[in-house]
Amino acid sequence: MRTGERLPVVLRPKEVALLLHCAPDLKHKAALSVAYGRGLRASEIVHLKVSDIDSARILVRVEYGKGRKDRYVMLSPDLLELLQAWWREARPRGWLFSGREPAQPLSTRQLNRACHAAAATAALDKRVSLHTLRHSFATHLLERKADIRVIQVLFGHRKLDTTALYTRVALKTLGAVKSPLARLRPPPA
Repeated sequence: MRTGERLPVVLRPKEVALLLHCAPDLKHKAALSVAYGRGLRASEIVHLKVSDIDSARILVRVEYGKGRKDRYVMLSPDLLELLQAWWREARPRGWLFSGREPAQPLSTRQLNRACHAAAATAALDKRVSLHTLRHSFATHLLERKADIRVIQVLFGHRKLDTTALYTRVALKTLGAVKSPLARLRPPPA
């Protein structure tokens, strides 16, 4: 971690649930759910195509992630159900989340606005952005004992050091560590 670098803001699971509930509409709820449920970056979300959702294998293909690297991330049944509801409502053809013009993807700016609107409606007292959902995803996985190398692959990080930042904010995990002091026994009297 570089000198003076701040720790990321992480939402509690209840705060994430409230934020998603307060999303402006089904499209933005689905997009924000992808942000949290898959840990994708804003640019990766807006560039998802309908064809990137592999419901048979329960995977999402992320093309041209950071560093122009492709990768697959898991797709949970509940997120697949939400994406299918979005598809039934809007019938998107190319882009999974189109912008004002159907031929154009949703912009990261529009998605960020929806995230900020949801956070305001939810009355969250933290600085919330799309990247907050990504940080929360990684931290919650670590707190549930997910292997940090799996998180590294899901995030598309080249270096484990980049992913290791989340060990500093996984407070449940940090709180579960027992100090050696607690294991000391007083000498016999």
